[in-house]
Amino acid sequence: MRVLLPLVVLLPVLGAALTLVLGSHPVAQRWVSVVVLSGVTATAAALLVSAASDGPQSVVLGAWPAGVGISLVVDRLSGLMLLTSSIVTLSVMLYSVGQGSTGDGERTPVSIYHPTFLTLSAGVSIAFLAGDLFNLYVGFEVLLVSSYVLLTLGGTAARVRAGMTYVVVSIVSSLLFLTGIGVVYAATGTVSMADLPGRLSGLPLAVAVGLQLVLLLAFGLKAAAFPLSGWLPDSYPTASAPVAAVFAGLLTKVGVYAIFRTQTVLFGGVSTPEVTTALVVVAVATMLVGILGAIAQNDLKRLLSFTLVSHIGYMLFGVALGSTAALGAAVFYAVHHILVQTALFLVVGLVERAAGTTSLRRLGGLGGAAPGIALLFLLPALNLAGIPPFSGFVGKLALLRAGADDGSTSAWVLIVAGVITSLLTLYAISRAWAATFWSGRATRQDPEVSPEAAAAHAHRVPPAMVAAAAGVVVVVTSLTLVAGPLLALADGAAADTLDVPGYTSTVGGLDIATADGGAENGSAENGAKTP
Repeated sequence: MRVLLPLVVLLPVLGAALTLVLGSHPVAQRWVSVVVLSGVTATAAALLVSAASDGPQSVVLGAWPAGVGISLVVDRLSGLMLLTSSIVTLSVMLYSVGQGSTGDGERTPVSIYHPTFLTLSAGVSIAFLAGDLFNLYVGFEVLLVSSYVLLTLGGTAARVRAGMTYVVVSIVSSLLFLTGIGVVYAATGTVSMADLPGRLSGLPLAVAVGLQLVLLLAFGLKAAAFPLSGWLPDSYPTASAPVAAVFAGLLTKVGVYAIFRTQTVLFGGVSTPEVTTALVVVAVATMLVGILGAIAQNDLKRLLSFTLVSHIGYMLFGVALGSTAALGAAVFYAVHHILVQTALFLVVGLVERAAGTTSLRRLGGLGGAAPGIALLFLLPALNLAGIPPFSGFVGKLALLRAGADDGSTSAWVLIVAGVITSLLTLYAISRAWAATFWSGRATRQDPEVSPEAAAAHAHRVPPAMVAAAAGVVVVVTSLTLVAGPLLALADGAAADTLDVPGYTSTVGGLDIATADGGAENGSAENGAKTP
């Protein structure tokens, strides 16, 4: 299956080129985009199955030796994240096609939307599969450059302002990351994840921790962890519905993935109690400050943006504890959160299309006019709040149990913060649902519009948009039915990340048994494959 690894990057890159050539043929662009993203999703599923059954696998592009060429690596963690992101990008593309590509009608240059969106997909794939820090940086830059274009499509004043903020923050985070790569290379002579763990462990502890903090700062800004999260609620709500959905689902999770990978593979052997305490503080603050910000909002998009920030804290919860159970629960929660946030932003796009606004002060009574939209919002909202038996409850329960098993003071602080955040999320989401769908006010922007006119307007939501959003809601809800196997797979993904010798030997193209002078069956026990 290693031969499939480059396809998840090449397919969207070639698709982007083709859709750019077909700029004057929007129907053809849509078909190309849907077919390409379907192919990426199928390939990602095959890679995950292969990684789960045969262990981590890698391929080095361009016939360069391992450690010099571009290494693409898939294990259960990267495979699971890749498949989840592919499902999201395909679903959002179908939603975009259903509403006329971007939802902005004549204001948006559709010829630019499709190639940019496919380029974003390629950047996400590069980031998840990169076997060295520099190509992880390349993946970030590809998806960020694409996101600049997508965020400002339509050219409205609000989007341009938000885009400027987003660009400045992204440039700062990229400079931090590039600086981190430079100092890591200066200290170790390599940026390959095959070589870095051993070389970092040979550095003075203060130097290694300094390198760790630089990368944590860069990735924390990309992941919107507190106190580096202020940019997100001002950026995402201004974008069109499909763009906001894919941003909310994916972009911050790429930063979280980078934290998962570097904290376990690179710095697992050199981290200090002080760094762990700092991670605990950041996780707690991210959870609590984010959800308090959500409670204060009177706009659905901004409210969801703050909950997005808040629930990044649950993923940092698992990273801070660092055990296999905690990391597995965090991986499960990341998959759940990617899908549930995408679903909520897509449904809010339906609300905006039906009512003409997302302001809670102007919404009301939409449940009577569009009960289907009300149900589509309610299911992922309850999931986000962690109501049993939804997957959000399963993920939070797994995190809390991992914290209880740890038993330290820091773990109990995380548990208390997690429970409080979950309760406040339920309050914020319930308030938003009631104001949008349950209130007796007629849903309208203009107070003179009658309830009948509002209902008629709601029926103008294209059925294809509703179908695409409903598909994501069904996937999110179905996670409950496969929560046991998915949690087991997430635990396996955590085990892969903590198996540093297995991962680094795969990246380096070296059989573990050969490297150690042992028997050939040693490689099978560690799940490593020789490219």
